[in-house]
Amino acid sequence: MNIKSYSMEELESLCREIRARIIDVVSSNGGHLSSTLGATELIVAMHKVFDIDKDPFIFDVSHQAYAHKLLTDRWEDFETLRQFGGICGYTKPSESEYDYFVAGHSSTSISLGVGAAKAIALKGENEERIPIVVIGDGSISAGMAYEAMNELGDLKLPMVIILNDNEMSIAKPIGAVSRMLSSAMASPFYQKFRSNVEQFVDNFGDSAHYMARRFEESFKLITPGILFEEMGIEYIGPIDGHNLAQLVENYELAKQMRRPVILHVQTLKGKGYEIAEGQNEKWHGVGPFDIKSGASCKKNSAKSATEIYSEALLHVAKHNEKIVGVTAAMPSGTGISTLMEAFPERFWDVAIAEQHAVTSMAALAKEGFKPFCTIYSTFMQRGYDQVIHDVCLMNLPVVFALDRAGIVGEDGETHQGVFDIGFLRAIPNMTLLAPRDEKSMHQAVGFAAEFATPCALRYPRGSFSNVELPESQPFSLGKSQLLISHESNTLFIGYGNGVGRAKETMELIDKKISLLDLRFVKPLDRDMLLQMSQHHKQWYIFSDSAKMGGVGSAILEFLSDENITDVNVVTFEYIDAFITHGNTALVEKSLGLLPEQLAKRIK
Repeated sequence: MNIKSYSMEELESLCREIRARIIDVVSSNGGHLSSTLGATELIVAMHKVFDIDKDPFIFDVSHQAYAHKLLTDRWEDFETLRQFGGICGYTKPSESEYDYFVAGHSSTSISLGVGAAKAIALKGENEERIPIVVIGDGSISAGMAYEAMNELGDLKLPMVIILNDNEMSIAKPIGAVSRMLSSAMASPFYQKFRSNVEQFVDNFGDSAHYMARRFEESFKLITPGILFEEMGIEYIGPIDGHNLAQLVENYELAKQMRRPVILHVQTLKGKGYEIAEGQNEKWHGVGPFDIKSGASCKKNSAKSATEIYSEALLHVAKHNEKIVGVTAAMPSGTGISTLMEAFPERFWDVAIAEQHAVTSMAALAKEGFKPFCTIYSTFMQRGYDQVIHDVCLMNLPVVFALDRAGIVGEDGETHQGVFDIGFLRAIPNMTLLAPRDEKSMHQAVGFAAEFATPCALRYPRGSFSNVELPESQPFSLGKSQLLISHESNTLFIGYGNGVGRAKETMELIDKKISLLDLRFVKPLDRDMLLQMSQHHKQWYIFSDSAKMGGVGSAILEFLSDENITDVNVVTFEYIDAFITHGNTALVEKSLGLLPEQLAKRIK
């Protein structure tokens, strides 16, 4: 959609249409709501001022980019948002040439922008193209953003960074005085005055330059832009993120400056949908809801694994004052908000900073505390070096609770929790375990709370498999639990939520099968596996994880080490590919992993 010629009235009308479309589709499909509503004018103004056919439009996380999707030939397809086979909830170049990069994890955008700026310079296209980066005040709190800005300020390559501040985290302490001064600094008059002063003092040597610089620094000292200016990046703002005229004017100014500039834009989350306006975390990511009342359309369901984990951790924390914990910007999503309310001095949200979260917990462990580091499986990747270097190398008793392990559904490739077993199993001193149901979750958390070295436990998004299983026995290091035993050739081995899937599959097969809850994938229960190999020669592995480096790999390594050659292993883990978005059952069906599909394959 080309909106270059639109008047302000037409742009404002377009913003209303975009918001209505977003609310209509998200209320039906679920998705990210408050942040993307708040960024509507910000994005419309981008498309008005900058050239989407040439300029890289780079969105951090990109959950706020729905308006961008609607402006780039996806108005009708938007109906399929986050649906299996439909358009993605994040930017995705394979979906549209106007999506510059895949983005689902935070704080990558400025680094991408710096790389794009280098490429543009190498191609000699600085006069024709400029990277445009949109980053939120949450994402800019992560260290990677500052690493990128540090280099950008040194290189001085043309780039526009739009800081979408919907929490007022930078400007709030400053107030009206800051806004007045910053607005003055953002004006064409100030920029022209500054340029003229620079030309003037060139005639009077270093002393004049020094005095002019000190005057400007003292002028900016009470503005929120001082941090960016000190890094060598021009600062403009704060700007009203819902005033299209202001946005267009300041975007044009930044475009003409041809150097690194950050535009500090203040927006209101949920803008245009009164029920969701303001700092209400529940409207960040939502399921289907009734537009008129805002009430969720979700029916009552079984207790989620996250809720069970939160209850289990709260129980042990009440009885052990040494238990502490951290999460990285996901207090509600991980259930740690309950612990933060009960023990505010012992449980923390460190914002989008997984590396810091892991290393800070390592120090607490060294000081005699028992840290629980509760992070989504997909975000645990971001702290991998710290797990190796700061926890496992020191053999410190940090517990990693990996929420949303397995397929997470509508968030898709960037969020599927499939790799944690593979990348954690390779680390010396690491122990890996997984509960299968509510009771075993309490037992696993209790075990981890007393364990003296690093360990990680994983559990799914939503509820555990709803099947009847024998009662869980207390966890003991490296010990499995034989749930069903038959004198048959076939053995099902389940890990975590895979135990329930194995049981569901068993019920569809008319023959006797033994079922083993592996419990620990590191260390394996070698004695039990040796015993099973004597009677069962056909093993099937069930685990919500990537096949490469996963549970099946661990089992095959064991058989190889023991020189057992007469056992055949088939693993029903995920293929070596990134897994698309969509309803979890539909995604699993596409992978051939529904119990009825597995039963047919086994038969």
